[in-house]
Amino acid sequence: MEQITNTILMIRPVAFRMNEETAVNNYFQEDIDLKNSVINAKAQEEFDAFVAKLRAVGVNVIVENDDLKMDTPDSIFPNNWVSFHANGTVGLYPMFAENRRRERREEVMDRLESEGFLIEGYMDYTSAEDEGVFLEGTGSLLLDRVHQKAYCALSARADDDLLIEFCEDFDYHPVIFTANQTVNGERLPIYHTNVMMALAENFAVICLDTIDDKREKKNVVQHLKEDGKEIIRITEAQMHQFAGNMLQVKGADDKRYMVMSLAAHKSLKPDQIAAIEKHCEILSSDLETIETCGGGSARCMMAEVFLPRS
Repeated sequence: MEQITNTILMIRPVAFRMNEETAVNNYFQEDIDLKNSVINAKAQEEFDAFVAKLRAVGVNVIVENDDLKMDTPDSIFPNNWVSFHANGTVGLYPMFAENRRRERREEVMDRLESEGFLIEGYMDYTSAEDEGVFLEGTGSLLLDRVHQKAYCALSARADDDLLIEFCEDFDYHPVIFTANQTVNGERLPIYHTNVMMALAENFAVICLDTIDDKREKKNVVQHLKEDGKEIIRITEAQMHQFAGNMLQVKGADDKRYMVMSLAAHKSLKPDQIAAIEKHCEILSSDLETIETCGGGSARCMMAEVFLPRS
């Protein structure tokens, strides 16, 4: 079992804007005074430049265009509704925002099969939407595939019962905690685990200050340490620059890269950069419009493909 892949699925946006339905509990989103058409054009520019950078180092990026008819402003973040596993299983996840449910499209599966990947079956959790229960893919779930652990910060978008169900289905051990951020003087749950934490092969980038419960924090640290992960701590301020929203990928000749946004890269201190670069090279790209309006960054834009080849 491998922790990282060289194949990434990305969805090119056609109707990107600030999603009013997700803004209720994604405190990373901000409104900007631009027409939606201008916002989408800027997002497309950032997206295309990001894809070009990934491809330039040999990452296999499969780009599928969004469908304008669907009016899905957050389609640029596919990792929330789908996950692709090494045993040929595709996970489909229940989404908090109603307009995000339309992102789940059969064409995406057809595209992967046309690219030579084998889909053996589906693990479909989407019926939980009827009960108002959610688990937003690898936004909510940080998977240590080698040690079969699923790290999850509970929130309105990550239900503990559904997490346990996922862990039983995929044979993972749950590592459950609550991660908070300060919003107008109040400590409120962070919407996705993958904005406060990133898991690489030999290290983890994590904002431990968000885990207010001492026992939960100790438990997370213990799990990371026992699996030989070097812990690279970031601050809440750095997390707000999306320094937790990173993904390690493989490029040409199996070279490792830690992929992040330019804002995340700029927020890092020299010692944090050195700690990451001990393990792999950093690849960053400017995603300012996507981060500001979408409240998500580099990691959210990449759905990892671990499916076997047919």
